[in-house]
Amino acid sequence: QVQLVESGGGLVQAGGSLRLSCAASGRTFSSDTMGWFRQAPGKEREFVAAISRWGGSYADSVKGRFTISRDTAKNTAYLQMNSLKPEDTAVYYCAAHPTGNYYSAASYEYWGQGTQVTVSS
Repeated sequence: QVQLVESGGGLVQAGGSLRLSCAASGRTFSSDTMGWFRQAPGKEREFVAAISRWGGSYADSVKGRFTISRDTAKNTAYLQMNSLKPEDTAVYYCAAHPTGNYYSAASYEYWGQGTQVTVSS
């Protein structure tokens, strides 16, 4: 059974940093694409970042502030979030194994339960 478990969310002031982790079990994703998405209240789930064998890709809204990485030995992906803004407040989800476009939530086969990130002004 494949599981993705996110951790690292919390409350932070604007300008602060957080690092999210996504620990995978039940399957190795070392050569597979893993992504981060977020969903704010009343909004649709949106692409944040993805990492593949060719590197990282980012939404324009987080480019230059967020960095996606992974530790293949630990089967874990990370999202380092710097210079956080109130508009970054959302539930952040880890996803893996897209069968289509990596920036489309509908493409991903596996999902974590989400972790709340709240940025105060």
